[in-house]
Amino acid sequence: MKFALLTVSYSGLFYSGKALSLEQQIYKAKELGFDALSIETKRPVASPLDLSRSDRMRIKEIAASEGIALCAIESLSDFSGRHMEERENNLAMMQYVLELARDLGVALVKIFAAWPGIIDDEEEIALYGQFDRTPYYKRLYPDDLRKWDRAVKGIREVAKKAADLGITLALQNHAPVIRPGYEDVLAMMNEIDRPNVKICLDVPLFYERQSDEYIHEAIAHCGEHTLLTHFGAWNFSQNEDGEIVEDPSPSFGGKTNYKTFFSLLQQSGYDGYYVSEYCLPAVRNHRIMGIEEIDTANKLSLQYIKDLMKQDEPAKGKRKVVL
Repeated sequence: MKFALLTVSYSGLFYSGKALSLEQQIYKAKELGFDALSIETKRPVASPLDLSRSDRMRIKEIAASEGIALCAIESLSDFSGRHMEERENNLAMMQYVLELARDLGVALVKIFAAWPGIIDDEEEIALYGQFDRTPYYKRLYPDDLRKWDRAVKGIREVAKKAADLGITLALQNHAPVIRPGYEDVLAMMNEIDRPNVKICLDVPLFYERQSDEYIHEAIAHCGEHTLLTHFGAWNFSQNEDGEIVEDPSPSFGGKTNYKTFFSLLQQSGYDGYYVSEYCLPAVRNHRIMGIEEIDTANKLSLQYIKDLMKQDEPAKGKRKVVL
């Protein structure tokens, strides 16, 4: 079991306080008990525009000296843009992202088919741009199909550049364009049809479809293709007995079935990282919290997931999950 911290958690976007630099986050990851850092390519922490060659060398050296792996680069890509210039700008950004991954010695880059974007200069904390929260059962119309087709073509183009650098892309099951669950991300990966395009599969993005049966189906279809997965750090707490408990998900109001998902993912032969992220407004008792809230959330969620997976240790093994 290998655990990583996603740098967006300490980006200063979702809590009251300053961002931690990449160097500081390496130390933070070690302090909190993580094995690795997953780097999201976003200001103010890790935009490729801001990291010189000497910066990149220093980050590699610090991570190595602290025993913290750099396990993935996570892009904020959007291949679905209607306008030619939007798509070209996205491709240019992805070139910078791939070069950053190469310079840091990271062979895995996470991508979105599309991304709503972040608004960081209008309120005290960042907000996501509005987008169509398409339910998994929605009928697809011509405009939806055009966006899908643009995403497939754009990812194919980036996949070729990535292959030249020895980099694999992990397509996340994240809205918009890709609907909740596993079906769309699997279908898009298959349509892209490139050997270096795999899947980043996150069970919180299944939303209300958290049954054991649905998760079994998802892993049976996607397990062998999955190279990265995340868990949310934002909805854990301790009860009066000190027990760490999972609170309802803010996206659908229920519990995320991490137990079945991680158990079956392990059984499918997954040997990648489990990445913790805090990418929602840190609000408690109707107040925007500080960085201490992020520390507590990461400690609780990491311990919860570790304890959950220890319960499943007798069931470990590289067995194929079948329907």
